[in-house]
Amino acid sequence: MRIAISGTYSSGKTTTSLALSHLTGMPRTHARSMREILPEVLPGRRLEECTAVELLELGIVRFTERAVHESRVGDSFLSDGSSLHEWVYGAVRAETGIVPSDDRWDAPRTTEQEFLEAAMRAFGGVVRRHASLSYDVFVHLPVEFPLVEDGHRPVSERFRERSDTMLRTTLGALGIPCIVVGGTLEHRLERIVDELGLPRATSVVAAVETARAQLAAMDVREETARR
Repeated sequence: MRIAISGTYSSGKTTTSLALSHLTGMPRTHARSMREILPEVLPGRRLEECTAVELLELGIVRFTERAVHESRVGDSFLSDGSSLHEWVYGAVRAETGIVPSDDRWDAPRTTEQEFLEAAMRAFGGVVRRHASLSYDVFVHLPVEFPLVEDGHRPVSERFRERSDTMLRTTLGALGIPCIVVGGTLEHRLERIVDELGLPRATSVVAAVETARAQLAAMDVREETARR
């Protein structure tokens, strides 16, 4: 079964996918964040300094990396996020500007935003086709937790709400099976395993403990601090 863990910023995708992988023994796949990719593609630049063209480039690199990783794990995997996320985040930035904030939503649209909107329409067709062919089911995590302020999520609550709505609307339009799972991490894991009939390779407690240890060891530095 090819499962995509869906949800916007700070919804718990990484924590859930890590723990679920340990719990079930299924391989986990993911794409690096734009901030992780940025030092390789545009050394010395910050995401907030990128143009619409550069943002599109980063999205394509991220989508390509995700597709390659998925192709290597076969017909059974857990994906932290999905190809839809690369498109949705760019599409919402076309509404808010490259650096999203609540006070930009009603500002006059710029030529750069209009370009990004047109580019994301085309890119959206590509990633929607990929999602339809590549995932058997989506597990969507709703917005339940405050936005984590770690420098990796330069977005607003309104951005998160808009992204969440676009993801769920798109999944409905594509007709890909989707279950919405909220609550504590432990509750999420129990429900996902039960509803999808997944195997258990260890206990929920052990899976959560291992996942949280991995999270604590992750590099969350800003892009300019990376080589």
